[in-house]
Amino acid sequence: MKCIINRRAQFSASHRYWLPELSEAENLRQFGACTRYPGHGHNYVLYVSMEGELDEYGMVLNLSDVKHIIHREITSQLDFSYLNDVWQEFQETPPTTENIARVIWQRLVPHLPIVRIQLFEHPELWADYYGNGMEAYLTISTHFSAAHRLARPDLSYEENCEIYGKCARPNGHGHNYHLEVTIKGEIDPRTGMIADLVAFQKAVDEYVVEPFDHTFLNKDIPYFAEVVPTAENIAVHIRDLLKEPIRQIGAQLHKVKLVESPNNSCEVYCVEEESAATHVQMVEPALIGA
Repeated sequence: MKCIINRRAQFSASHRYWLPELSEAENLRQFGACTRYPGHGHNYVLYVSMEGELDEYGMVLNLSDVKHIIHREITSQLDFSYLNDVWQEFQETPPTTENIARVIWQRLVPHLPIVRIQLFEHPELWADYYGNGMEAYLTISTHFSAAHRLARPDLSYEENCEIYGKCARPNGHGHNYHLEVTIKGEIDPRTGMIADLVAFQKAVDEYVVEPFDHTFLNKDIPYFAEVVPTAENIAVHIRDLLKEPIRQIGAQLHKVKLVESPNNSCEVYCVEEESAATHVQMVEPALIGA
């Protein structure tokens, strides 16, 4: 029986985004504050996912061996380092989050049966890499606060209460929504980027966070005048709002994840993807907005 196991590691390092063939002004336009000399740092968190058959001892791999390999090949070399200088790969392509994940894969794949590298630059930015050439995924997380009421206008209050429970109460209720937006694209071999990170963040802020934050969704967002603002419908609408802006920055929208509460979250994928289903995770499904 096959099983996927995950090993966590971490390292602290600094880096700078800078291309010597560009002028200072051109670098600033390309990379923003990340061009500042001599660089800036992060506490990186790394997850290595490995797949294999369970052995007679109930293990895919001996985790002690895995720990030593990751330390030898990755963290002992990167911890407390200046990434631009530590490995030749980062002199050719800047050490962006997505490119670091790709290079870590390359260095671990001769030693471990890896199926995914996930690298957090900080809790609101991370990259996933699956070994597909220069293709990678980049995720940013953000939040907005909003109120909503779950009720269909063609149903009575009693009927809505039967379907939506407390969430049908006339004056609504609110959430601090946590939003994750994932894009997919090819890592540029010179810049190390899937897309301009500043433009990515700006698109999410401009099309979602600013319009949605501190609103009553049913009344302030025209789309929800006719559509019940469940977490699923909100996520679908966010996906549809972001597809074209993300395409314009040179990437493809892959996934939108919306966390309504610690108990409820949902994920929707871009319709161009193989899986366009809505995935809903609920700890207490009896109350949709609980």
